[in-house]
Amino acid sequence: MGPTAPTWGAFLLYAAATFAAFGYLWSKDARASRAMLVLLALGVLLHLAGFGLLLSLFWSYPENRWYLPITSFHGALSFIGLALAVAFLAVESSHRLGVLGAFVLPLVALATGAAVTWTEPTLAPLDERLRSYWLNIHPVLLMTAYAVMANGFGVGLALLLQERQIKSRKPSELCYRLPSLDELDRLLGNIVAFALPVLVLGLAVGMVWSHHAWGRVWSWEPKQTLGALTALVYGAYLWLRVARGQRGAKAVYLSMAGFACVLLTLFGAELFSGRHGYLGGAR
Repeated sequence: MGPTAPTWGAFLLYAAATFAAFGYLWSKDARASRAMLVLLALGVLLHLAGFGLLLSLFWSYPENRWYLPITSFHGALSFIGLALAVAFLAVESSHRLGVLGAFVLPLVALATGAAVTWTEPTLAPLDERLRSYWLNIHPVLLMTAYAVMANGFGVGLALLLQERQIKSRKPSELCYRLPSLDELDRLLGNIVAFALPVLVLGLAVGMVWSHHAWGRVWSWEPKQTLGALTALVYGAYLWLRVARGQRGAKAVYLSMAGFACVLLTLFGAELFSGRHGYLGGAR
């Protein structure tokens, strides 16, 4: 069995859960919602097994022992897909809004599918400069924040769709299946309020690590700069929401601009990143 076989299985289960989520969105059939959650939970278990297998292979190199295999695109995308799925399960368990699966689970399937179809595991000794306990803290905090923010992006899409339905002269049946605007707005605000401090903490830890490893806290690399920009955009969203009472589409668009910064940080900046490039994590 190859190192990606369990993750392939998780991807297929996530894809099936996505189809079930769309089925529930259009039919409101409780059986589709239950199927979505069962398939998603099984996918998470299989994904954990796949990540554990990757970890054991990564640790076969003595230099890598006790570090997480997240310095490659494969490891990063796989971790983000797993964190996305777990974050959605946490949101769903507390809010019971099964219709949101259609807006969030496609991102879970995309991240995990990209990990197993576009990338390969990097199994080699870590660069000596990366052998630090900060490796298990700095990127994990950032990727966790990004995964939670991706859930917020899905909630924002649902909010925009619901607002459009309500303003329509002839709203479809979908209008009565989606949560209320107030509920979606409150959930989006709570998601960003949780994710932003995690992101800021991840950036702060990265500056501490940079100071220890390279003697300076900031180098203006693309990923550093875009990470800070992401925090500023989400911070502006929370300020508008809390201090100015901004609600509705304008606030949602600002949160989506923040998620666009997340995508640029993860993918667009990779071409220009030096020590922050995922392809530079091993010798």
